[in-house]
Amino acid sequence: MRLWFGRPRGYHKARTLQPMLSPPAVLSISFLLLIVLGTLLLKLPDATHVSITWIQALFTATSAVTVTGLSVVDTGSQFTLFGQCIILLLIEAGGIGIMTFAAATLLAMGHRLGIGEQRLIRDCMNYTRVSDIAWLIRRILVMVVVVQSVGLLLLMTVWVPALGWSSGFFHSLFYAVSAFNNAGFALSADSLSAWAGNWPVVLIITALIIIGGLGFTVLAEFRRGMRWKTLSLHSKLMFTGTAGLILLALLFFLLAEWRNPGTLGGMASTSDKLAAAWFQAVTPRTAGFNVVDMSALSLPTSLLYLLLMFIGAGTNSTGSGIKVTTFMVLLMATRAFLRGRPLPVVYGRQISSALVFKALAVTFIACGVVFMALMALSITDARLGFEDLTFEVVSAFGTVGLSRGITAELSEPGQCILMLLMFVGRVGPLTLSFLLTRRSQQAIGYPEGEVHIG
Repeated sequence: MRLWFGRPRGYHKARTLQPMLSPPAVLSISFLLLIVLGTLLLKLPDATHVSITWIQALFTATSAVTVTGLSVVDTGSQFTLFGQCIILLLIEAGGIGIMTFAAATLLAMGHRLGIGEQRLIRDCMNYTRVSDIAWLIRRILVMVVVVQSVGLLLLMTVWVPALGWSSGFFHSLFYAVSAFNNAGFALSADSLSAWAGNWPVVLIITALIIIGGLGFTVLAEFRRGMRWKTLSLHSKLMFTGTAGLILLALLFFLLAEWRNPGTLGGMASTSDKLAAAWFQAVTPRTAGFNVVDMSALSLPTSLLYLLLMFIGAGTNSTGSGIKVTTFMVLLMATRAFLRGRPLPVVYGRQISSALVFKALAVTFIACGVVFMALMALSITDARLGFEDLTFEVVSAFGTVGLSRGITAELSEPGQCILMLLMFVGRVGPLTLSFLLTRRSQQAIGYPEGEVHIG
């Protein structure tokens, strides 16, 4: 961490440390370095059963660090145990966040974070509250260890009896980490389709996905006896938005896919259908796991999935997208406009015009990024079809990892476009949030002009 801070001439201990690089630059460079390191490790002979190309190693490392889950090679059959452990570590570091991981390491070594370091980490995490960042880092670290350990133990109760001690333990560990970090990496080519009707597996995996997608700052608010009234507006919007999106996806998926022979229609019992529907309602926003054939989804369901993947998870979470709170602010602003109110009000709190503008800017830029990536892929890989390419692009931007089976069929330029999109989808929103937070004073005022809208 200290490497990012310089000692100006005349430096002394009492002076506040100033970062040499901006938080977006530090964040981007950290992710790039981790991707490069992961690529080199995955190219080692001991990491794979059969040697893979540099582009395949780079794609896998990028997907793991950005916790996406898209893959051009099968993780379970192509990579050795050593290679799978590398992927697991990349997922953990990328999901928790490079700056969080670095700060936690320094705290474990007994290092006390300075004011400049705390400001840098706070900006990289898009954490706006003025509080001791070291306290938040410790709380995040404890939460990550506890949640993943509980998930590991619960999954072991199912997979150890079914797969044996060694295989059952590693499967439980791999999926606990992958699910909590919303990565979507699986040890089988059909993801979790073999466990579609197994309620314990479905409930454990989806619980880990939801917890990881809420955001660390939301989870850090929880204390014993905490009530709804004491939660911040951000947390209330996250809980409301997450519950609403999951319920919408569940009802829609049941109605659209109940008789589809390629998805729910081909399942034997109602219990299996309900379990699969619940799983597929939770996973499309961030996680990337699936228990049904994604290429067999009906067109209405595919369209809904595009919306859910674009929205994504929560701020400071292991997922990406424009974020649930961004979507909620846009909804509240639209409702306020239709009711003739100047600013949206929710849960007894008024949302400022600056937040509304920020939500609009994030959404507009995200739409532009997705559109440009889709246009580029339509040039390099037009043979794969518009629907499949659109699904792949939105999934990569939201770092979701769901695919209709065309990832490995993309050309090398197409895979490079997807890698860039995954990187932008993971780092871009954090960088953009930082840039939009920086306010400049306007020295001159201008008269209002009339523009016809709609």
